[in-house]
Amino acid sequence: MDSFDPVVLARIQFAANISFHILFPTISIGMGWVLLFFKTRFNATGQQHWMDAYQFWVKVFALTFALGVVSGITMSFQFGTNWPGFMNTVGNVAGPLLAYEVLTAFFLEATMLGIMLFGRGRVSERVHTIATFLVAAGTTASAFWILALNSWMHTPAGFEMVNGQAHVTSWMAVIFNPSFPYRMAHMLIASGLTVAFLLAGLSAYRWLLGDKGAPVQASLRTGLYVAALLIPVQIVVGDLHGLNTLQHQPAKLAAMEGIWETQKGAPAVLFALPDQASQTNKFEVSIPKLASFYLTHDWNGEVKGIKEFGDKHPPVAPVFWAFRVMVGVGLLMLGVSWLAVWQVRKRGLQPWLARVMVGMTFSGWVAVLAGWYVTEIGRQPWLVYGVLTTAQAASTVPASNIALTLAMYLTLYAVLLLAYVRVVFYLARKAAKTDMEVAHA
Repeated sequence: MDSFDPVVLARIQFAANISFHILFPTISIGMGWVLLFFKTRFNATGQQHWMDAYQFWVKVFALTFALGVVSGITMSFQFGTNWPGFMNTVGNVAGPLLAYEVLTAFFLEATMLGIMLFGRGRVSERVHTIATFLVAAGTTASAFWILALNSWMHTPAGFEMVNGQAHVTSWMAVIFNPSFPYRMAHMLIASGLTVAFLLAGLSAYRWLLGDKGAPVQASLRTGLYVAALLIPVQIVVGDLHGLNTLQHQPAKLAAMEGIWETQKGAPAVLFALPDQASQTNKFEVSIPKLASFYLTHDWNGEVKGIKEFGDKHPPVAPVFWAFRVMVGVGLLMLGVSWLAVWQVRKRGLQPWLARVMVGMTFSGWVAVLAGWYVTEIGRQPWLVYGVLTTAQAASTVPASNIALTLAMYLTLYAVLLLAYVRVVFYLARKAAKTDMEVAHA
């Protein structure tokens, strides 16, 4: 096993950790605000179905929150075991940002979550609503600090290097670095879309089981309308994020687009098999000059190719394909959500449409993971862009040790992920059965 590159194994291990972890904050961030919406609608109207929807989805939130916390802990250990060079070099930046996340966000979430889950009936409705708001705000604050650090690793600013270590010169420049606004907006909208399709998918599942009551209808419509509204906004924000990437990380952008040669009037590559060895695209299908137009707003604008960056560019094929998966799922979300809103408003939910929504329940996860791979693989070979390479930050842990823990992580994560999906659908079946029994009583 020591014949394997320990740096590659360490990267795969961290990728497995972050891939599993990110699934759950993506839901909890958006779900917190959905729960607040349900609660405020109940407060405003007094209609019980809003509270019934709240009581069901708060269970999903609690399960998601728990797995998000547990899976996040393992990543912090890996900074010390697999990537000691990271904290040694940029710990003066990363350490405080991670501490701010714990102090200002996680403690707030964990404290208020107890009131949100068990306080109704023991505290006033106003206090319970405030607790729900603070949990939602806490999840968003967590995202703020984590994405500030992640964005800084892509577009570092507000620091100086002294004796091989980064020292902050401006915390405002560190936090609000050039890519942060775009990455933050993109991630929050992605979270909203993930939750929207989860709402619609589980509600459609309950509907197919025969539970067609007001709580299910409210959850379904909320999910569909949120999805239909957010996906066009996400397309615009994604385009702005791409332009920011072109400015600050042109090598990543070239890999996303599959453009090898620097050229004016660069084509938009729709399909290709990027070949790293020959530095060409095989079986390319492209539209002439379109990439230059949407990247530079000039049909003959110049776009740098991958060859321009020597060996300081990411692996092309993974970035190229992950980007197309993300865009493809996004376009599917757009078509399905708009069609579903039109169908539900015109004819009501139909069985075929309900089955489509069930199939799209976790589609947000696919898009989020694909987008995350574009972001993180696209940064290679840098850990902190232009400052610290991945190889420089890696530890000297033997490959065999990393491989053993990697196998353990993958096994555990597969079991936990399967259990999570099964429990979520079990909760939906249980709620459907209870609601139908009440309706027939």
